[in-house]
Amino acid sequence: MPARRTTPKSYQRARELRKEPTPAEAKLWAYLRNDQLGVNFRRQHAIGNYIPDFCCIKKKLIIELDGSQHLDQAEYDTERTKYFESLGYKVIRFWNNDAMKDINGVIQVIQAALENQK
Repeated sequence: MPARRTTPKSYQRARELRKEPTPAEAKLWAYLRNDQLGVNFRRQHAIGNYIPDFCCIKKKLIIELDGSQHLDQAEYDTERTKYFESLGYKVIRFWNNDAMKDINGVIQVIQAALENQK
């Protein structure tokens, strides 16, 4: 039997997070869902002990939207990013404000990252 990618507790937390997205997550998800960028994204997809906001497994790309709480948790975010990178993922981060005010710019950066991923 293959190893699980996360714990039952993380699966449950991911389900809870999917039910209550932030406004920025909801806005970005409207552009990522249903393969609109040519690849499948998952929302709040648990990987290990972490739950990234958006994950494209095929392209090994993780997208994180950061709010003001991330100003106080830079060390934790660095640890998460290192963990994802150790699994072969590329992590790109945007401020919630960017998603709300410049969604087209955010999408362009994501499209460029997708083109550069294997």
